[in-house]
Amino acid sequence: MTEGATSPRDESEGRQIMQATLKDKVTFQGVGLHSGAPACLVMHPARPDHGIVFRRIDLTPAVDIPALWDHVTPSKLCTLLDNGHGVTLSTVEHVMAALAGTGIHNALITVDGPEIPILDGSAAPFVDAILDTGIARQTAPLRAIRVLRTVEVREGDAFARLSPADHLEIDFEIDFTDAAIGHQEKCLDMANGAFLRELADSRTFCRASDVEAMRRNGLALGGTYLNAVVVDGGRVLSPGGLRHADEAVRHKMLDATGDLALAGAPLLARYTGHRAGHAMTNRLLRALFADPTAWMWERCTPELEGRLPGAGVADYARPDLAAAFAAE
Repeated sequence: MTEGATSPRDESEGRQIMQATLKDKVTFQGVGLHSGAPACLVMHPARPDHGIVFRRIDLTPAVDIPALWDHVTPSKLCTLLDNGHGVTLSTVEHVMAALAGTGIHNALITVDGPEIPILDGSAAPFVDAILDTGIARQTAPLRAIRVLRTVEVREGDAFARLSPADHLEIDFEIDFTDAAIGHQEKCLDMANGAFLRELADSRTFCRASDVEAMRRNGLALGGTYLNAVVVDGGRVLSPGGLRHADEAVRHKMLDATGDLALAGAPLLARYTGHRAGHAMTNRLLRALFADPTAWMWERCTPELEGRLPGAGVADYARPDLAAAFAAE
């Protein structure tokens, strides 16, 4: 979504809350989950109305890729951004979820390769470092995207849906044959720090039977038991077991948070996902923005702020985890 885009209506009455960025830069070192290559990511503060932009600094000249729904290209098992000229950046969903969950609207994120570092497989290291660094309010008003009517996409028995709501709500259902996962369903009002409390530390997961197949196809080359939950039937193979009994569905909700953040502004909507994934959520955003009667811009008043994911998040900082992955 570009700042100049318009909708059928644009409410502007009343006092407004302002956009936010980081107080300082923060650096992460790790490896790419699918490439296995070393990766360094640096989050930098950015000016108002900048949005979230990734910059590939391993290229000469460096190439910018906006973190927006219309820059997503089809990819297996992750969200892949494309600048429109063949330069890509993969596995952006966890860092996007962390930014959305902490209420960061503007940031320049430099990366020295084609993939974001996976860290521990969740969004927690990104979240904790953002909170430890600090969040700075800016001088430009914040706008949200209000969904006005239901939009849905389907593929077989899988579907994803956006419907009207006064806050972001995520309702997700998964069903796996492995008993360690099985059928899981969770619904969460994402307002006022819920992402940090309920979803941020939930890790990506896979079945042991899928690992070899993924590696034969050049995927999951950086995956280990320390950055993914690996299950085999009823067993959890990763040391320490699960962080939550329903960690798998929580991680799917984390992914959805990051993929929905590619709308370019906070969403006021209920997202329902049934066996949905990255590609389906992107198709859903494309369907939403293809219909100008299905959404509108809404300026964020102080009353609305409490219903956004980033409100009050400073109370949930966990710098112990941040220190394990971030370096000045």
